[in-house]
Amino acid sequence: MQIHPDDLTGACINAALRIHKKFRSGMLENAYETFLFRTLVRDGFTVERQKAISFDFEGDRYDNAFRADLIVDNRLIIEVKAQEANSPEHAKQLLTYLRLAELPLGLVINCGMPRLMDGVKRMVNDLPPEYSPQLRVNRPPIAPVHP
Repeated sequence: MQIHPDDLTGACINAALRIHKKFRSGMLENAYETFLFRTLVRDGFTVERQKAISFDFEGDRYDNAFRADLIVDNRLIIEVKAQEANSPEHAKQLLTYLRLAELPLGLVINCGMPRLMDGVKRMVNDLPPEYSPQLRVNRPPIAPVHP
């Protein structure tokens, strides 16, 4: 049974918060990526690191065109950053990866920010409504899915 997308993103953000609380900002991106990979695996998730993303365009195959930092449970791409400021390019990069990999959900986690939550951005690919956050304003709630 898969956990709800909100719970999946919440668990990943909580793992990043635990790491950031211990190490703060100032390390290289690769270090945060390694810590997050190991933490999520230890928390029971299936995680692929530096996963190659291939795609087809106009009859041509582009193998290993991009690499996603982390893919969690084959549903969520995490792009780890370690920069002093957020950039719109981070979100554009993640959205491109989501579309090409045909995955529903992504997080940019910029560990370079003094306050980690200022560096977290959740993105949803154009997919079914269960991947939209449950906190919805002026919309009817999504019916819970029970096994």
